[in-house]
Amino acid sequence: MSETERTRYLIVGGGLAAARAVEGIREQDADGEILLVTEEDHLPYERPPLSKDLLLDTAGEGAAFPHDPQWYADQRVDLVLGDPVAALDASARTATLAGGTVLSWDRALLATGSAVRRLDVPGADLPGVHHLRTLDDALALRERLRDGGDVVVVGAGWIGLEVAAAARAHGCAVTVVEPRPAPLEAVMGTHIGGWFARWHGSHGVEFRLGTGVASFAGEDAVTGVVTSAGETLPARVVVVGVGIRPRTELAEAAGADVDDGVLTDAALRTSLDGVWAAGDVARWRSSLLGGPVRVEHWANAHDGGFAAGRSMAGARVAYDPVPFFFSDQYEAGLEYAGHVPRGTDAELVLRGDESAPEFMAFWVVPEGSGVRVLAGLHVNVWGTMDAVQRLIRARTVVAADRLADPSVPLDDLAG
Repeated sequence: MSETERTRYLIVGGGLAAARAVEGIREQDADGEILLVTEEDHLPYERPPLSKDLLLDTAGEGAAFPHDPQWYADQRVDLVLGDPVAALDASARTATLAGGTVLSWDRALLATGSAVRRLDVPGADLPGVHHLRTLDDALALRERLRDGGDVVVVGAGWIGLEVAAAARAHGCAVTVVEPRPAPLEAVMGTHIGGWFARWHGSHGVEFRLGTGVASFAGEDAVTGVVTSAGETLPARVVVVGVGIRPRTELAEAAGADVDDGVLTDAALRTSLDGVWAAGDVARWRSSLLGGPVRVEHWANAHDGGFAAGRSMAGARVAYDPVPFFFSDQYEAGLEYAGHVPRGTDAELVLRGDESAPEFMAFWVVPEGSGVRVLAGLHVNVWGTMDAVQRLIRARTVVAADRLADPSVPLDDLAG
């Protein structure tokens, strides 16, 4: 390619990472040709509104879109909506769409995101059994929740709890079925998971903890959930939220290195020359966190997509964020920063009043004469996340009793 030729960028994906990649490219390259290809018939959209404002009916469909059609036109982006990339050939620099069209590119971004995990039990395909991953999923579920009635949520992770809160806002009777002993137990531990159970319980949600799903009852539509304990819970709507998996099939077929995500370096380059990855699907090499990391939250799509776009366009990029996410459940707004690797024997330090609710939680490991913060959560203690991220990034050792004391400003500890 001569210096006078424009670089041809291909962005594969329809989420926030794809939209942000356009911004990153355009910051560095005003003239390159950008082609963005999506699987769905929608412009790229964000996922947090799907389980929050959109499902609560406090915002319209437009709340999910970071940019309107005119913005893409202004950025001179060619859009191919609803005709996904079926095959990628990194050596030939081509992509074949599901409809048969073959595209040429110089640099490509895989922002293929993730897919919901499904339960392999009888009745899982009955009408009325919903998953929440796409915009169309959210719109269909909102219509069902507007009608009220019995709702069973399978899985007490972030999506499950946000759906439960939205369903209660619509006046539905909600029961959550979760095989672990507490909501969010795998990532938050039993104590904080127990707080979430009590918080939702105070808003009328019932839980069946330590219980799985044996089957879904019904003939023409779901009428109930049969638990592993033999109980049948009535349900006109079921929402299954048992996790997601990275959509690595395209990358793997193209020959990229894949291990719980598409492996990248700190510049978000994959093992394939000319191919980058960002968002849910990317597992990047983090110096801060000591190894490969993949997270499935809004901030990673927002920041990682932009970083990947800049990297594709020639900027020097070292992507190494402190992972961050947020959630809203009833009157509780919360933010979380950090990362606790699975298997880490982290201790919990609490700060503030859990009953208010206005408190913080820190996951720490002993170091020297104090502790080092791996992650921190606040519930309704706003303006604290910058200090938490500084503690994590600087690997600051602090006294556990000072960390737990609300009278000690976090800024004093973070420096």
